[in-house]
Amino acid sequence: MRTSTMQRNVADFGMDTISLAGPLEAKLAAVKAAGFGQIMLAARDIVGHPQGIEAAVHAVRSSGLRVTGFQVLRDFEGLSGHLHSYKVDIAKQMILMARDLGAPVLLACSSTSSHATADADAIARDLRKLALLALPHGIRVAFEGLSWGRHINEVHQAWAAVEQADCPNLGLAIDSYHQFATSTPLSALTDVDPAKIYLVQLSDFMWQETRTVQERIDTARHFRVFPGEGVHSQALAELVRTLDGMGYEGDYSFEVFNDDYQQLPLPYVAQRAWNSALWLAEGVLQRAVPLPGHSRIRAVG
Repeated sequence: MRTSTMQRNVADFGMDTISLAGPLEAKLAAVKAAGFGQIMLAARDIVGHPQGIEAAVHAVRSSGLRVTGFQVLRDFEGLSGHLHSYKVDIAKQMILMARDLGAPVLLACSSTSSHATADADAIARDLRKLALLALPHGIRVAFEGLSWGRHINEVHQAWAAVEQADCPNLGLAIDSYHQFATSTPLSALTDVDPAKIYLVQLSDFMWQETRTVQERIDTARHFRVFPGEGVHSQALAELVRTLDGMGYEGDYSFEVFNDDYQQLPLPYVAQRAWNSALWLAEGVLQRAVPLPGHSRIRAVG
C-alpha cells in the first residue's frame, strides 16, 4: 500500500474503440485529438478493416496512441470436450492479434454458456491454461465477471477464480457497469490484490437498477454513458477513489456501448469522454489535469 505522502502517477484514462462509430483510422484520430494517450481495441475494429488485419495493425501502431488492451474473449472457462478445444483455438488467435497490436492485456469475460460447469477447480484450470497460452507472448489476461455470467457474475467471484488459478500473468478486470448492475458493494474489493488488477473499465447508465438479467444485457449493450453522465456518479467516484486508495496504478478505459453515440460525430463523442476524464482527474482524484495530448496525470497525494 502506498503512503499518502508518496508521489505517484495516476493511471491514464483512455477510450475504447467500441464507443465510437466509423472506420478505425477515424476513431484513432478522434481519440488522440480529444487529448487521450491510449486506446482499448475491440477485435471487430481490427478484423473488420477493409484493407485487412495488417493495415489495421499499421494504423494502430502509427496513431501515436498506446494500446491499453484487446478485447474480448468470451465463454472460455468451464467448457469441456469439443467446446473446450474450439475455444482454445479461438483464444490462440486472439492472443496472436493482441501480440501483433502491442496490446499488453487480453480481456476475457466470464462464461455465459449453459454448457459451462460451476466446478471451481475446472474454471481455475481453464483460466490457468489461458494465461499460460498468453505468457510466451508477454501478454497478461484480465478476467472480468459479466453481470449476466452463468456462474461468475460479481467481482469477488472473478477474483476468487483468479486467486485459485494462481498464474503470474492472470489478473482481474473491473467494470463499473457490472459492479452497479449487480449492486455489488465496494467491500467486495477488500481482499483484492491491487497488483493483480490489470484493467478498470468505466461507464455509467441512466437508471438506478437493472431488474432482470435481460435488462442488464440490454442496458450494457445499448445504453451506457460516460462517467459523470449517469445516475451513479457518486458510486463511480467512490469506486475510483477506492481503487486509487488501494494502490491501483493501472489503466482506466471508458467502455461505453451507446446507440446514440454511434450516430453522432466522432469528435463530439470523444470530447464527451475527455470531459469525463477531466471530471475524474480534477474533481474525483483531485490531481493536476494534463494538457490535451499529455494524458499522464501526476500529483503528490
